[in-house]
Amino acid sequence: MYNFNYQTASSADDAAAKVSASDEGKLLAGGMTLLPTMKQRLAMPSDLVDLSKAGLSGISVAGNVVSIGAMTTHDTVANSKEVASAIPALAKLASGIGDPAVRNRGTIGGSIANNDPAADYPAAVLGLGATIVTNKRSIAGDDFFTGMFDTALEDGEVITRVDFQVPETASYIKFPNPASRYAIVGVFVAKTAGGVRVAVTGASPCVFRASEMEAALTANFSAGALENSSVSANGLNADIHASAEYRAHLVGVMAKRAVAACS
Repeated sequence: MYNFNYQTASSADDAAAKVSASDEGKLLAGGMTLLPTMKQRLAMPSDLVDLSKAGLSGISVAGNVVSIGAMTTHDTVANSKEVASAIPALAKLASGIGDPAVRNRGTIGGSIANNDPAADYPAAVLGLGATIVTNKRSIAGDDFFTGMFDTALEDGEVITRVDFQVPETASYIKFPNPASRYAIVGVFVAKTAGGVRVAVTGASPCVFRASEMEAALTANFSAGALENSSVSANGLNADIHASAEYRAHLVGVMAKRAVAACS
């Protein structure tokens, strides 16, 4: 690990200011990705700005919106009675992230900002049509994820919370890597006020919506409606864990299970 300066932030704006004032500063949320890459000397930020004291954690429900602070841990979401009551699929998703150590340190904001191709939360953001609120603006979930480990966040922009609309019904099913628990393929299905949404993670370099499946489920919201729907293997991830063709197959299987699990 290279030498770096450690700073704490008292707010999102304070964090943005400290990162901007540094040479190559990085925000530190849970550190689940950043710290391992620093230990391997794959990253060498000049400064780490810790968000743990920036007042960005907590969960609130107002009307039909569940708001989750960016520094709220996966474990907190998983065990939240408010989340379990309003969006049980979101609580279940959080409970399946990593292991207890990861769930007690990793944060929703850090996961979304990192946009790992196999992360779970991006599927919930797209599947529920969530809104990402930063210290500067509100970003629609459909516009947030732009590529592998890439998002619409600009320099000096810090996620403060994520707003999820409560769906009519929703479910998330994933085929996990047995070691890391990352999604080899994960599918989030939701019937929302704006229509049916199907979001896929793990299969591609970036989370995406399966439009053909959405159309089929809009006409008939049942697992059987997906019999003739599929995603192309072209451009999907292929590695030692699963080929592109196998991932394409898993998308269909996980989507059917997700629909069947919707209550």
